[in-house]
Amino acid sequence: MSQQSDTPAAELKNDRYLRALMKQPVDMTPVWMMRQAGRYLPEYKATRAQAGDFMSLCKNAELACEVTLQPLRRFKLDAAILFSDILTIPDAMGLGLYFETGEGPKFSRPITCAADVSKIGVPDPEGELQYVMNAVRTIRRELNGDVPLIGFSGSPWTLATYMVEGGSSKAFTKIKKMAFAEPATLHALLAKLADAVTLYLNAQIAAGAQSVMIFDTWGGVLSPRDYNEFSLQYMARIVDGLTRHNEGRRVPVTLFTKNGGMWLESIAATGCDAVGLDWTINIDEARQRIGDKVALQGNMDPSMLYASPERIEQEVATILAGYGKGTGHVFNLGHGIHLDVPPDNAGVFVEAVHRLSRPYHV
Repeated sequence: MSQQSDTPAAELKNDRYLRALMKQPVDMTPVWMMRQAGRYLPEYKATRAQAGDFMSLCKNAELACEVTLQPLRRFKLDAAILFSDILTIPDAMGLGLYFETGEGPKFSRPITCAADVSKIGVPDPEGELQYVMNAVRTIRRELNGDVPLIGFSGSPWTLATYMVEGGSSKAFTKIKKMAFAEPATLHALLAKLADAVTLYLNAQIAAGAQSVMIFDTWGGVLSPRDYNEFSLQYMARIVDGLTRHNEGRRVPVTLFTKNGGMWLESIAATGCDAVGLDWTINIDEARQRIGDKVALQGNMDPSMLYASPERIEQEVATILAGYGKGTGHVFNLGHGIHLDVPPDNAGVFVEAVHRLSRPYHV
């Protein structure tokens, strides 16, 4: 079932997002939001209740498609992002993913030693993870060329933190203990995850994803030396192995490391097309450092969406001015939208980006 999608990329009615990632001219700055399909929308909560639980929602292609499209019905977003979870790969590796109310994801069989690493295999994207590819195919069909579809994965390091810690963590003591006391074990796990992510993202592209993004949520907990050793080199390996052209168009890849502002040059040097920025760096500085090499995505503080419409517009204007004239900027939040943000405020944000960015593209 790894057929190509029915709708050629050339037929996109709005390719602003893809053009900006390729640093091609656009009429206005494209915008989408991390976690744009999610708990801040009442219609999402209703669909999740219908599914029964979070993973059942992810594994139902029709319902995953429905929640992917919900924010696009409300807002004039320039891209859709696959509704899924970064922990699909570890789940398919047999670690026993489950969710505790109020505590986030947990694994009943975490990775504790080299023997555990040797037991896990690289999942078949059209086997154990076929439900993700079915969702990609369904979403791509239902989008009908309105906007591009973004596929994604967690980075090997970020996936490994959950697999070794057994869930979310604040201090990351278990995985850092493995990194420093048993580095060969962690490198074996990261190499296996890099292979799995490469296969997974390429399968998403074959199923219809027109751009892909790697979320390195926890790369920022590492020192500069350890970031290169345990996170960045594995993301670079994935970038090298990705399908970069499909359906007659380049498939751009974006790398996002939360709290990774000090390493922008190294991230840009991986061969990615865009670097995602969180809100802890000024976008003008980021553009000065790497903006001529790659596109930039970001970077409003998600908490700004609690502010008044006037304050949201002011922040949008400040970030647009910081980036300055020309293409190569995809506007986004610096991380995922918070679950209690009023949807109307997200609408103010999207509209302001489009309206206020036009003068920067004449």
